[in-house]
Amino acid sequence: MAEDYTKAKRIADKEYHRALQKGQYPYLPALDDILPYVETLQETPVGVFEIPLSMVVGTKTVGRQNAFASNFMPLLKDGSEFSLKWQHLYDAQLTEGIRDPVKVYEFMKRFYVLEGNKRVSVMKYLGVRYISAEVIRILPKKTEEKDNKLYYEFLEFYKAVPIYNITFTELGYYRKLAEQVGRDLSEPWPDDDVMNLKAAYNIFCDCYREKGGENLSITAGDAFLIYLSIYRLDGLLWEKKSIISDRIGRIWNEFLTETNDNHIALQEKPAEAAPPKLHDTLLGVLKRSPEYTEAHPLRVAFLYDRDPEDSRWIYGHELGRTGLETKFEGLVETLRYDNCSTEERMREAVDAAVEDDCGVIFTISPTMMEETLRAAIHFPKIRFLNCSVNLSHNAVRTYYPRMYEAKFLLGALAASVSQNHKIGYRADYPIYGNIANINAFAIGAAMIDPGARIFLSWSTQKDSENEDWQKKMTEQGIRVISGPDLIRPVDASRAYGLYLMEEDGEVINLAAPVWNWGRYYELIVRSVLDGTWNARSMVKKDQATNYWYGMTSGVVDVILSDRLSYYSRKMVSILKNALMAETLNPFDGELRSKKGEIKEANAPRLSNEEIIRMNWLNDNVIGEIPNWDKLTEKAKETVSVSGVEEDK
Repeated sequence: MAEDYTKAKRIADKEYHRALQKGQYPYLPALDDILPYVETLQETPVGVFEIPLSMVVGTKTVGRQNAFASNFMPLLKDGSEFSLKWQHLYDAQLTEGIRDPVKVYEFMKRFYVLEGNKRVSVMKYLGVRYISAEVIRILPKKTEEKDNKLYYEFLEFYKAVPIYNITFTELGYYRKLAEQVGRDLSEPWPDDDVMNLKAAYNIFCDCYREKGGENLSITAGDAFLIYLSIYRLDGLLWEKKSIISDRIGRIWNEFLTETNDNHIALQEKPAEAAPPKLHDTLLGVLKRSPEYTEAHPLRVAFLYDRDPEDSRWIYGHELGRTGLETKFEGLVETLRYDNCSTEERMREAVDAAVEDDCGVIFTISPTMMEETLRAAIHFPKIRFLNCSVNLSHNAVRTYYPRMYEAKFLLGALAASVSQNHKIGYRADYPIYGNIANINAFAIGAAMIDPGARIFLSWSTQKDSENEDWQKKMTEQGIRVISGPDLIRPVDASRAYGLYLMEEDGEVINLAAPVWNWGRYYELIVRSVLDGTWNARSMVKKDQATNYWYGMTSGVVDVILSDRLSYYSRKMVSILKNALMAETLNPFDGELRSKKGEIKEANAPRLSNEEIIRMNWLNDNVIGEIPNWDKLTEKAKETVSVSGVEEDK
């Protein structure tokens, strides 16, 4: 019946007028109008397969574009030859189905129809998801633009997983998707795995749209990846839609966080306790029972991925845990769970902490974030925190010190005692925050000695596992070294912090950075005790909260050796006071990497986000950020979650 064409034309007319009112082009775009302005490489036949109709956006040539509105609905009048052919195709689809594939060109993950515009229009009108198509790909030349890089990442994904309609807005997400389902992109996936992923994605999209996902600025693919970081792929295939919809509702704030360009709220100073409301009388305040008392203390759990005796990092947190109990004298009790290095062990530890009535749970490694997030979604009334920086999850708060402030001071001190402009620096993981530490150290050294050179060595590189890195440095004439920040209980070595290596091998300690985890945990736990945990300035539905405290909060400091001259101590004191007064910052003024200028002298100071996400090394650093294939297997676990790659 011709009334279907009439209905389709009404939809087209509505879209046409909407576009005109918004100053938009009201017809289909033509690929031939786009290509003259883009440098392309070649045309490649891809084959015949089903493509998502949602990604068919225009025509190849200009000949038919005015016959359709921008939503592919027909614009030509009723009774025209065009309308009769459209109606005939519609009737054929209802009775026997349209079998002949359309012919399309694919460019930058969008399809433009060469033959079969009316068939596409009919299928879109009927709400069909896929259409059979003969596809020819026009490959763009590689550029440094983000959209171009995203497209080439898609092509890598497509070779292994021939699915078109999963689209991401951030680089690296296709590889993350493969990791979430336990695979990689090095070779084609089995057909069953491809079909399961495609089916699971379609089911997720249905539930996501029903919840209003189309109103968010992220793609369904972005949301799908967030979902898979919390719930398993198999659940999408076998669970009821009501359960899937409930899960999407539980993690909705994670989607909102992904939509926010400023998705991490960095809290640089502890929040102050909110004053009582005006209607609270003094008597009412005095009568109010505190939530936690010595009879009913706040219980805080600490989950470690290793034993504190075997790890400098965990040992520092363990000192913080014991200091926390001492600080609050019975008002806070802590519990410790070691060796939570697997998902199973972490779940057991979380369940035990919940059973023990813990109100706060700390996990102390970025590698523990994924399971921490799952637990936070499952136990929404418990406060979960992960020791990392720049991992953006609304349900899990993160914390990490501004250690670059201490490193800046140590760099200046190192340059003041080095006799030959050579300084060694032993780093561990190339992750967010650590690159800023290296650069701050290098800048501090160069401010005292412009000829200072920082020789960088990584403990997490494969070729560094068994080498005598100190001997290697001393052979190069390097005597002043910034070694590991912390001692390890089972290791009696004095080679930590900033030290001088004498020719006879004696280690003379000069200074050491202080990671005051006890103070850090005190500040965070105090916010729970005094009621500022959920302060409006701290909590937003579309942001993740990261505590990024520094020297002014007492969580970072330096210890100086008595062997230093009073001039050296005075220099460090002056620089430290300037840092704390915020009149000095290592990342203010002109900045230069080994690749060239980063910031002009009169440009604004680097933002917090730029400091955290640094992927360049200062121009006086000798060394590089190690590539993935150069890292140890253990290091890859951490770097895969929170790592950076050097800007090439």
